[in-house]
Amino acid sequence: MSQPSDLPFSQSCENNKQPILTQLERLLAGAKHVLEVAGGTGQHAAYFAAALPQLRWQSSDIPSALAGLNRRIETLKLKNLPAALALDVDQQSWLLGTWPTAPAQRAEPKQGEEALSPGEQFEKAIYDRLGKNAAINAGPFDALFSANSLHIMSEGSVTNFFLGAGKLLAEDALLIVYGPFNYAGKFTSQSNEEFDGWLKERNPVSGIRDFESVCTIADIANFEFEQDVEMPANNRLLVWRKRAAE
Repeated sequence: MSQPSDLPFSQSCENNKQPILTQLERLLAGAKHVLEVAGGTGQHAAYFAAALPQLRWQSSDIPSALAGLNRRIETLKLKNLPAALALDVDQQSWLLGTWPTAPAQRAEPKQGEEALSPGEQFEKAIYDRLGKNAAINAGPFDALFSANSLHIMSEGSVTNFFLGAGKLLAEDALLIVYGPFNYAGKFTSQSNEEFDGWLKERNPVSGIRDFESVCTIADIANFEFEQDVEMPANNRLLVWRKRAAE
């Protein structure tokens, strides 16, 4: 199905979607409901949901990124690809495992009350449109996928990403992360080192994360490391599984 040419577009997503799908077909063979964190342009959500019709693909992103993401989703009209939800891994509801909740459901402020921020206004509009189905669309999830996100987040947000996932995901659920990683504090390629420098010029808190540090955080969040898959263009696909409660 052709899509409007003015939709947000990432060439890297276009390049990596098939290699990632090849792995997801194997990893998500038994999954029914997948949460995507940092859906971005929506190219991954569109491609994976169409190729994996047996599962429900719930995308999400920060409020400021939802407009373009949902425009792509709305053009497809896939039954297993609902509207993307607002998600910031630093928000309290994510860390408590109760996401999604207010502020999207906050009433319009009364006279004298603090007005909703632009992000809250957009988030509220999304939830208002979903209505009572918001909670149904949001879970439960038996897998979480995120691509090219950890090197964009701050180190604190990376920690929050795993801690929130540990609260939200069901036991035995998979957590799958795609992107570049360092090993033993060293870059795996010259291009990754240059990319890391470019990231830090844009935002000093960004940067390629160390595999060992990420695994330590995941372990604290109750995830057992399972797989490290080599991917094209000096990327990796890392897979963890949520441990059973002790």
